[in-house]
Amino acid sequence: MYDFSPTATADKATLYDDLLSAADALTAGEPDPVANMANLAALLWQFLPDLNWAGFYRMVDGELVLGPFQGKPACIRIPVGQGVCGAAAASRETQLVADVHAFPGHIACDAASASELVVPVVQDGALVGVIDLDSPRPARFDAEDAAGIERLATLIAGRVG
Repeated sequence: MYDFSPTATADKATLYDDLLSAADALTAGEPDPVANMANLAALLWQFLPDLNWAGFYRMVDGELVLGPFQGKPACIRIPVGQGVCGAAAASRETQLVADVHAFPGHIACDAASASELVVPVVQDGALVGVIDLDSPRPARFDAEDAAGIERLATLIAGRVG
């Protein structure tokens, strides 16, 4: 059994360092991408406050398909280019959205979501999926969150793809 716990008083930089260390320990040497995504979704849920959804969408046959997550049931398929996740997949760029209701074409899987952070996961030049974080708090995510999740995506790309 693993017991990874964030330090309650840690600053954001330390929180992400600890998250990456835990993610590395959980996924190193495990070849099953779904098992790794499941543990990582649980880890994100545990480490990051003010989330109402944390998980993965996998690239399958040219569209994003729901992967392991924590939170309410979600949209199963998202076309590339649609919504925040689809925009991240199409551009292969992080999408940091302070107000999802102002995002053109936002797909509302959970009406409680107010802000979102989506980071593409790329392995050997191919998009394998996205990490999707939603929060009920407007402007929950900032550049430091984006950088931390981008570091996570780089670390785990070969372990979830």
